[in-house]
Amino acid sequence: MKQRLQRLWWTVLGLILFAPSLSLAAGGGGAPIVIVADTRKLDGVMAWWANLYNESHVQFAVLTIIIIPVTGVIFGVLADVVMNWIGIDLKSRELAEH
Repeated sequence: MKQRLQRLWWTVLGLILFAPSLSLAAGGGGAPIVIVADTRKLDGVMAWWANLYNESHVQFAVLTIIIIPVTGVIFGVLADVVMNWIGIDLKSRELAEH
């Protein structure tokens, strides 16, 4: 029983590792996949953002990595201002358990 499981394990592992190369060999290679954003109906910032994605994935990734935390900080500060404005004070909080 142990030998059958071990043989099954190696068969599955071999299929996982070598199946992609077998399919490429059968088809004579494979056409390269080009991933682009469709910019035909975009304008303004969305068109600029899609064109940046199409031109340089590195610049797109770096800008995305910078924009996400900055947006989080801006929304966090705005939420803090709004909560303070409506009377929720998070700076001097008393614990409910006594």
